[in-house]
Amino acid sequence: MQNGQKIYSEEQTIPLKKHQEVLFELNCVKQELAQLKRMIFGSKSERYVPTDTGQLSLDLDIEQPEGTPKPETEEVKYTRQKPSKNKKVPVRLPLPSHLHREEILIEPEDKIEGAKKIGEEITEILEYTPGKFYVEKYVRPKYALPEEKGIAIGQLPSFPIPKGNAGAGLLAHLLISKFVDHLPFYRQAQQFKRQGITLAESTISGWFTASCRLLAPLYDTLAKKIQQSNYAMVDETPIRVLTNQKPGSSHKGYYWVYRSPLNNLVCFDYQKGRGRDGPKEFLKEFIGALQSDGYIVYDEFKNDKNIILLACMAHARRKFEQAMENDPLRAGYVLEKIQALYMVEREAKEKELAPEKRKELRQKKSLPVLDELKKWLIENEPAALPKSAIGKAIRYTLGLWDRLERYINDGTWEIDNNWVENSIRPVALGRKNYLFAGSHEAAQYAAMMYSFLGTCKLNNVEPFQWLKNTLNKISDHSIQKLDELLPGN
Repeated sequence: MQNGQKIYSEEQTIPLKKHQEVLFELNCVKQELAQLKRMIFGSKSERYVPTDTGQLSLDLDIEQPEGTPKPETEEVKYTRQKPSKNKKVPVRLPLPSHLHREEILIEPEDKIEGAKKIGEEITEILEYTPGKFYVEKYVRPKYALPEEKGIAIGQLPSFPIPKGNAGAGLLAHLLISKFVDHLPFYRQAQQFKRQGITLAESTISGWFTASCRLLAPLYDTLAKKIQQSNYAMVDETPIRVLTNQKPGSSHKGYYWVYRSPLNNLVCFDYQKGRGRDGPKEFLKEFIGALQSDGYIVYDEFKNDKNIILLACMAHARRKFEQAMENDPLRAGYVLEKIQALYMVEREAKEKELAPEKRKELRQKKSLPVLDELKKWLIENEPAALPKSAIGKAIRYTLGLWDRLERYINDGTWEIDNNWVENSIRPVALGRKNYLFAGSHEAAQYAAMMYSFLGTCKLNNVEPFQWLKNTLNKISDHSIQKLDELLPGN
């Protein structure tokens, strides 16, 4: 001790530093645990609702400290419409007119001899009969031509599977049930068995493979349409795949999903990994704007003069929403600013603004918010711990800032990548039912079906009827005009 002050050696200060490191690691683990609990048990909503301190305050006549100025009051009068006492009776929607009607006539039990009909009461009940199998029997008479000129017989139409006995309607039902209703083939086989039809799973799988091979040229046409567009969104999602290279376990493959918002097209491309080779090959001829999240693979296109990179504001918002428990004050500020940006997008949508008008609105209202937000992020970056949730959110957003704010320069570009994420949802639902693909080839075939059926959904096309018609037509359709068979055309 010197002059009443304690002197600590370097060895004595080390435990204090270790203590601080342990506390920091503990806070990080708590943050990760809270995030994990929310993912498992909590709400998935990312909606941010600003807190209003005045909303929950109650006037309980508590004495205020002396010197506290009393708020001024004013009398407010307004006129409102008195609600009607007569409650509206709920109206039942009419049953669709295109449905087949089976008329059942019910006459009175009493004798009606000499009575005159003055009207009738009609009651419609919606009923259902489970789908039934039927057989199309093609009978082709054979004729011997005179003077021994040969035999004449009618020509069979082209079937989806040559020399097969499955019709287009059955094939379409199998594929729609699996990739839209998420019903694996083995469950469909059990349903068929209850109706007296025994189909082996291997037979159904063979039909699936044959159908996809028939549709492969149309899938290539769909992919080419997206590659030729000037604006695309991209994201990726995992899929488990069985493979001989890993007996007893599965391989983790990826669906790379590309969506063209302007053409209402979506394409799933299966790749064995999450590396840059997949998108690099798919987009090698692409010229235009590419919107994605902050995954490092997309940096491959940063120096490509033909591609303009856009980022996703929803992904940035998600980072700050996850940081609310770590730093609610700063995270809440950013969320309010991002919410203001989305209010501008909502205004443009409600007014149905053309792209040029939408750009003008963004330049007027969104640009000042973006400038203010960028300035705030730069000022607060040094104060945020690098490994904390708020620190990661700030650095993620600043790292992608040029791509994030670029959307205001073109009215056809979106603020986020949510459209392509919505297209991925059927895959997430399917994974919970069929768990994995049987092979890499089957995974690519599934990607084809997700592409077609996802495009049907974007264009409000009934998928079963489209697939049945396409399977019937594609064998005889000109390969130069395959785009005519795409959903929406």
